[in-house]
Amino acid sequence: MDRGARVSVSCVARYVVAVRALCDFTAKAGDLDLRFTPSPTALEGINGHAVVTARRGPAYQAEVALSGSHGQLLVRGRADGYDPDQNLLEEIKTYRGRLDSLPERHRHLHWAQLRVYGHLLCQARGLEQVNLALVYFDIARQSETVLRETASALELAALFAGQCERFVAWAGQELAHRGARNESLSNLQFPHAQFRPGQRHLAETIFRANSSARCVLAQAPTGIGKTVGSLFPVLKAAPGQQLDKVFYLAAKTPGRQLALDALATIRSGTRTIPLRVLELAARDKACEHPDKACHGDSCPLAKGFYDRLPQARSAAAALPVMDRASLRTAALAHGVCPYYLGTEMAKWADVIVGDYNYYFDGGAMLYALSTANGWRISVLVDEAHNLVARARAMYSAELSRASLRAARALATPALKKSLDRVARSWTELDKACAAPYQVMPELPGKLLANLQAAAGDITEFLAEDPAPLEPALQRFYFDALHFARLAESFGAHSLFDVSRDETHGSTLCVRNIVPAPFLKPRFAAAHSSALFSATLSPWHYYSDALGMPADTAWIDVESPFSAGQLEVRVVNRISTRFQHRARSVAPIAELIAAQYRAAPGNYLAFFSSFDYLDQVAQAFAEQHPAITAFSQSRRMDENERAAFLARFTSDSCGIGFAVLGGSFGEGIDLPGARLIGAFIATLGLPQMNPVNEQVRQRMEATFGAGYDYTYLYPGIQKVVQAAGRVIRTSGDRGVVVLIDDRFSQPDVQALLPKWWGLGTA
Repeated sequence: MDRGARVSVSCVARYVVAVRALCDFTAKAGDLDLRFTPSPTALEGINGHAVVTARRGPAYQAEVALSGSHGQLLVRGRADGYDPDQNLLEEIKTYRGRLDSLPERHRHLHWAQLRVYGHLLCQARGLEQVNLALVYFDIARQSETVLRETASALELAALFAGQCERFVAWAGQELAHRGARNESLSNLQFPHAQFRPGQRHLAETIFRANSSARCVLAQAPTGIGKTVGSLFPVLKAAPGQQLDKVFYLAAKTPGRQLALDALATIRSGTRTIPLRVLELAARDKACEHPDKACHGDSCPLAKGFYDRLPQARSAAAALPVMDRASLRTAALAHGVCPYYLGTEMAKWADVIVGDYNYYFDGGAMLYALSTANGWRISVLVDEAHNLVARARAMYSAELSRASLRAARALATPALKKSLDRVARSWTELDKACAAPYQVMPELPGKLLANLQAAAGDITEFLAEDPAPLEPALQRFYFDALHFARLAESFGAHSLFDVSRDETHGSTLCVRNIVPAPFLKPRFAAAHSSALFSATLSPWHYYSDALGMPADTAWIDVESPFSAGQLEVRVVNRISTRFQHRARSVAPIAELIAAQYRAAPGNYLAFFSSFDYLDQVAQAFAEQHPAITAFSQSRRMDENERAAFLARFTSDSCGIGFAVLGGSFGEGIDLPGARLIGAFIATLGLPQMNPVNEQVRQRMEATFGAGYDYTYLYPGIQKVVQAAGRVIRTSGDRGVVVLIDDRFSQPDVQALLPKWWGLGTA
């Protein structure tokens, strides 16, 4: 594997670049072309390399580490294999389908890499010439196609020098940028006159974590300035720790905007810092031509993309901040795609702000770049209480019988036969599942084999006929690939379950329960990671579920707020348990009205479900029609959510009814008179159903705390998040009413913030 592009700090400044990164920069030309080309999975690629190298003789050397210099450049990487008996250096590429469908520019890039390795080998071993072979290995047929040439050391040296000369100017610029950046960051001053209460504690802990290459979990309440308090210490530590990149990862768009605002504050608080900040936007939001495909024959911004990329890259690198808007302007000025200019600039940015999936997902771009290029990175994870659920979703896959039927209806005769085999083995599985929901002890081998064969047949079909698939067939194909890939890594961290629906048939799910095995390599690849949120208690739940290192530090930052600012009352005469809900409706409605009459203003009332919300909201409207009330509705779009929040003004009064854990339970900011209180009529416990009961059993078997890990901790986390909407600044005052007798239980109160002065009503 290539090790990558980063600056080496020494007496003489050198720029270290991977062979792959060098060739990507210098040897790519022509169109951007993202038409789907069937490719092996990562595991298939690894196995394919192993098959090829196993066929070679006993003298064959695999994974040959090579490096060489050109001026300020140090180029290094690992050649796939060398046979000294034949003086033959090989570069192995796995593929599916027809080899002649491989774009010529890809083959050009492969030859460029092999020839650079050839030069490095000749230089290292004093060879006058070397035989070179591109080995294309067909995964499906297990066959090799070998393209050979013989090159002299002088020829290869000239090619290597040419490649380096095309990169050296950019490398020199990057060295200068890195030097200026590190000098500025070494002298970085905190952007405010003083730290907020708790902010210094957070910042010092994160600085020490980076200095000692450790991870940290930080429970830090709203109002202390977590965003500045986390970014500042990492930037301050960057020069001493030789950090290449800082990744700031957030669950939602508002969190990413807060990070961009905080970086602007840090930069404005001192002299100009040459710090490249990049915002990664989702592809569907950055696309200029959603009606066109990503290739030069369809999209004008893909036509000649790599020919115009150097100028666009230089323009983007000169921007003060590469946010979505400014990157779009630079991209369109040079006629290139804004989204793919952004992915290119991820290689050259210092701070990257994006969603969790860019680093933690199975095919995460930032993780792949970090490992391929050997970057030293520091990762900041905002609102980290969301990461457990998000990671579970990343490593779960569903496949429905209805989608199989829809795909078969549009398939060619040959593909129908393949899909019919899947259907027959699926029927056998259905017969073995008597219950509406059933967890199977192991993956169904026959069904999985037929599914993988069908996916392979569709892949072969695409290789022969690259025209777009019918949407239903394409959807099933991608779902099948995802399902098969997760099946390759199936283990105790996941369940395989079957859900039956009389109308639509059964649904198969590889359901991740414990994301730790998948995320552990992500934390290991980072120099340091800091996960922070107002609700990360108890810390061992998050550490266990996420697979954080054993030496992860834990801090609970003291709140800047006092019990005098927030009156927290427990109403223990009401039960919100499902069996008691009907008789709780009227008392809750009256309780809300009484609080409103005592202190008119803006309130949020949270419930465990839309059904419960509707019942109380209706009773409230009937009993107290003079009080303004409005409700969150199912499936609100972005504009409807904004309209709901817009009703909370400094001059308004009313009750907003919302679902706990929904759009308004966290991530919204209603300071001052915009929100003076919240009613929380639920413990937030996840619904007790067959799926969650299976999760509980797996958590019990893995960690010995099944109920707490499945129900109690996730539920109370939602309660604390919702309550945190009330007090946002040092001048805020408000009330939180916790409605359920279980809030009086010691084990529940132990999970609530210590600074709350709990009272009983």
